Amino acid sequence: MQKQKNFQLAVIGVLAFAVLFMSVGFAAYSQVLNINGTTTVAANKWSVHFDTATFQRGEGSKVEANKTVSDTSVEYTVTLDKPKDYFLFSIDVVNDGTFDATLNKITMTALTPEQSKYLQYTLTYDGEPYTASADSLSIGLPHATGSNRKNVTVKVTYVQPENAADLPQEAVTVNLAAALDYSQDE
Repeated sequence: MQKQKNFQLAVIGVLAFAVLFMSVGFAAYSQVLNINGTTTVAANKWSVHFDTATFQRGEGSKVEANKTVSDTSVEYTVTLDKPKDYFLFSIDVVNDGTFDATLNKITMTALTPEQSKYLQYTLTYDGEPYTASADSLSIGLPHATGSNRKNVTVKVTYVQPENAADLPQEAVTVNLAAALDYSQDE
């Protein structure tokens, strides 16, 4: 019995020594690699807006009764008294941010068939005229370069209808709107 006990103690001792030897051997073959760094994120800004100083009424245009121009909107009230009268203004859109921008769409008020007989509404963006909403555009507006601005011109014209009976019989107020939808380039 004592022999068997001594044998068991010897086996336990050999196993303990093997485990200890393997852990030391494993430790001898391990290595920790470290990566350390510092990252600074620079300040950036999104700044696509109207340059209010560039607002200009077109030559021969009717004078607006009211006008409010801000970085993000132009509002006006004008009366066109007779056919051939028009209201025309231009203003620049500027990208002073740190990201390139893209004009994705222009949404414009649609004239009713009746209104279109005596009224024309045109928005010209960088020389390209639009008389209706335009989706799926992809017109770049780079940031802070010599080409970081585009001109927008709006013209509302009282036109002479083909048939005099199509002239409005009383004053008609038409609310016209246009929205320029920009996003950051990826």
